[in-house]
Amino acid sequence: MSLEIGVLGYRFMGKAHANAMARLPMFFPEAPDVERSVLVGRDEDALEDAADRLGFDAISTDWAEVVDEVDAFYNLGPNHVHAEPSIAALEAGTPVFCEKPLAPTLEDARAMADAAREAGDDVPAGCAFNYRFVPAIRYAKRLLEDGELGEIRHVRGRYLQDWLVDPEAPWSWRNDEELAGSGALGDLGAHTVDLLRFLVGDDDLAGDIDRLSGHLRTFVDERPVEGEGGETRPVTVDDAYSAQLEFENGAMGTLEASRFATGHKNDHAIEIHGSEGSLKFSLERLNELELLRRNENRGYETILVTDADDPYVDHWWPPGHVLGWEHTFVHENYEFLSAVADGGEFEPSFEAGLEAQRVLAAIEESDERGEWISLE
Repeated sequence: MSLEIGVLGYRFMGKAHANAMARLPMFFPEAPDVERSVLVGRDEDALEDAADRLGFDAISTDWAEVVDEVDAFYNLGPNHVHAEPSIAALEAGTPVFCEKPLAPTLEDARAMADAAREAGDDVPAGCAFNYRFVPAIRYAKRLLEDGELGEIRHVRGRYLQDWLVDPEAPWSWRNDEELAGSGALGDLGAHTVDLLRFLVGDDDLAGDIDRLSGHLRTFVDERPVEGEGGETRPVTVDDAYSAQLEFENGAMGTLEASRFATGHKNDHAIEIHGSEGSLKFSLERLNELELLRRNENRGYETILVTDADDPYVDHWWPPGHVLGWEHTFVHENYEFLSAVADGGEFEPSFEAGLEAQRVLAAIEESDERGEWISLE
């Protein structure tokens, strides 16, 4: 039997996930069969065009008519529409895959995680932190779990973009607190927080984040509305953030993200330093991992993570034939849809999304209060 999929949202993330579903039968033949059944949005004409391009059988302008009629519901809309449709789907017993950040507010994220717990372990609820599914990141996690880096001492994560450097760049929902919740903090920082929790969050590595100090900054206070003849709207979210972290096992951490980092297009970078070695990763070179072992301390070795025995790579091309950003979506869709078909659990779950949201909320609180914040 095929899984019937309903998807809310057809722009950036809608395209990414529709492409992933289309690639699955070609490269992951063991994946469950899926039908892109219903595409959900507000504009019927735009929906018709998107459904034709993205391979959906039907459209709907009412998500409430869809959530209990499909085998899985993908919520890929703006942040402010994450909570209500996702909770309704889970209450109907429908597995949900929701884009990140899980919600615009900690309160909404808690409600979504509660709904996922009440739905039960056989109803997967996944949060779309796709960078967990980069083969080089999986390779790095294996090194960390094997103790290759020893005691973790420093953790660094940055996510730098420059698409808002121009003050005349048009206003969008991502610049509005009511719609987005936050700016670079939620959009980019959520990825970094989850990735560090995934890599070093185990008790025998860095453990949980104990406390943090955060700072947010907005550089441009208003932006022009596209096509509105000079009208502007206020920017009510951060353009950049930074944070210092203290982990429960004593490691120090630093985080930052910016939409104003001139020259950086999509630079999500991680560094982890331990007593026995270090590693570095950048999304702009996502097929590579930089690794240094203490007894080889004359610089980092570049590992090309494209061999057949590397995570997920056996499904793709011969060694050295690199993968791209879009392949991370194929990997996460394979894992999520397999969990749906098997009635099993999926990670990152809504609980993982909530844990990331707690950190983001604490960074905002620290900025407002001007002091370190403890995470319970």
